[in-house]
Amino acid sequence: MRLNSGNVSRRRIVLAAVAGLMALTVSGLDAAAGAVTGPAATGLQRDTDAIHALGVTGVQARVTTSDGRHLVATSGVADRVTGHPVPPDGRFRIASTRKAFEATVALQLVGEHRLSLDDTVERWLPGVVRGNGNDGRRITVRQLLQNSSGIHDDLPGYLTPEEYLQQRYDVHTREELVARAMNHRPDFRPGTGWAYSNTGFILAGMIIERVTGRPLHQEVSDRIVRPLGLHHTTWPGASPTMPRPHSQAYQLFETGDLVDVTEQVPGDPDSMVSSTHDLDRFFRALLGGGLLPPARLADMRRTVPVSADVEQIWPGGQYGLGLARRPLPCGGVYWGHDGGDAGYITGTGVTDDGRRSAVVSMSTALGDSLDHYLQQQRAADTLIQNALCGRM
Repeated sequence: MRLNSGNVSRRRIVLAAVAGLMALTVSGLDAAAGAVTGPAATGLQRDTDAIHALGVTGVQARVTTSDGRHLVATSGVADRVTGHPVPPDGRFRIASTRKAFEATVALQLVGEHRLSLDDTVERWLPGVVRGNGNDGRRITVRQLLQNSSGIHDDLPGYLTPEEYLQQRYDVHTREELVARAMNHRPDFRPGTGWAYSNTGFILAGMIIERVTGRPLHQEVSDRIVRPLGLHHTTWPGASPTMPRPHSQAYQLFETGDLVDVTEQVPGDPDSMVSSTHDLDRFFRALLGGGLLPPARLADMRRTVPVSADVEQIWPGGQYGLGLARRPLPCGGVYWGHDGGDAGYITGTGVTDDGRRSAVVSMSTALGDSLDHYLQQQRAADTLIQNALCGRM
């Protein structure tokens, strides 16, 4: 989710953090291996179709089962104009799901004794967090990654089709976005509350660059993307276009207008594009212990309760370091990080041991009402939880 505060952003917290052509295949990690039959296929297709039925233009879902099978389902269309089917390996902007990648890199640096979770922002970014009660000397790296820093978000955003057309090619730097946040008083004293802060992760990325002397995207690529073979994961930078194949992204505005919002410069300077295949592999590697030593993974999974407004979206949710924990209806918990922005909504889930996982990408953000947005979120949750509970 791109969960923000501020006048425009507060409305987005609940509106965007979020008879078709259908296909269902079973694949290996990199290539299709034939048609799926049986209860798992039927259940996954049912849950994918249920999301499409809400008004989501296109849906693609990928599930890794406990016995190692990889199932893919699609529903709807990739383009409302052409009617082309949803590509099962389509790319999409992952928005806040990238926070799990960034936190993983930070914790790898902690494991290398190059960074401490108790380091202050001021140590690495002197003078950057100052003014209006903001004090980088009192905020730690742990609090940035845990959303407990108290730093107020004030990110650009659009709420109408007209605003989208006006703003879609705007480029924002990290420094500009942090400066906007510094115009506000903190939401609370560091460590005394929880509020989703995109600005906190912008600062964490700046710290990673200061520690390593290298661009954040290069660290993510060298430490995660290349070792795991995530061939569909890229960084668009200031490009407003998407790599192929992809579904067009649509936003349903409060005005009732459904607008193609695919073409736009991401508001997040560190935005990433990926696929269900790559996110599935990443989260299974992370929770399976393939990216962090046990002590650092334990740090990542040490959670605090989320705020009341986010609890509407993640019922029973807790937040660690760039990783959310939620209860499973069949018992136990699952982990992941959702993302939502620019028409694309991503849901992820992986079991405690990293063996079972589910990823769903939706190419429409139902932002016309809180009720509609929550319906979309619940339908995605149902797909993920059914997959992880073996109820497909």
